[in-house]
Amino acid sequence: MTCQEIANRLATFNPDLTQIDIARLTLMVLVQSEDPESLRDDDVLREAWQSAAFRLESVSDQHAAVANELDAMCNEVPIQFNSDQLWVLLRAVKVQSQILELYTDQPVLA
Repeated sequence: MTCQEIANRLATFNPDLTQIDIARLTLMVLVQSEDPESLRDDDVLREAWQSAAFRLESVSDQHAAVANELDAMCNEVPIQFNSDQLWVLLRAVKVQSQILELYTDQPVLA
């Protein structure tokens, strides 16, 4: 299956998806699929799409939460890097590594 074929089919599953969302989900579905030809089956593609959409939503939520924490931390003057701030930074690195892993399907060291 090509990216274009998968994108067209995802668009029929949910016509409300933006082109950017379709592109992201297409990439994620392909990266996570061991056999891209199996995606010709509607049930297999729908399951892969739902899994990718769930993963993307959960990582996006984590990213937004950590971004808010980082923003609040950066607004503190002066930044003294207490233990709470260090945990925020560690969570930020972890979330970024999860996003990278989501798109590459490769383990990330962080």
